[in-house]
Amino acid sequence: MDEDRLSKALLDPPSVFLTPAEVLADETLTAPQKVEILRRWEYDACEISVAEDEGMRVRDGEMVQQILRALHELVGDIDTDKSPPTKQGGLGRDALGPLKRKT
Repeated sequence: MDEDRLSKALLDPPSVFLTPAEVLADETLTAPQKVEILRRWEYDACEISVAEDEGMRVRDGEMVQQILRALHELVGDIDTDKSPPTKQGGLGRDALGPLKRKT
């Protein structure tokens, strides 16, 4: 993946990928790049869920589940107790174990 596209994916994952599964399938990304893109996407999706909880209609909350499934495929178990103490939550880097497989 070229640097411009990678930068865009890190800033706004849905602007580059339609689904978290597309991140997993992208053979031009390293596994750590995939994890970082998915972590950022998960945080953004959590923010959207908070907005929905506060009465703003935004998007389907299913995206968080898709992202967590994709991260689980890369790193195995995720310690969801290790998240920032904010409404948005999100996964801290220490919530994810080592990479499960090479991609």
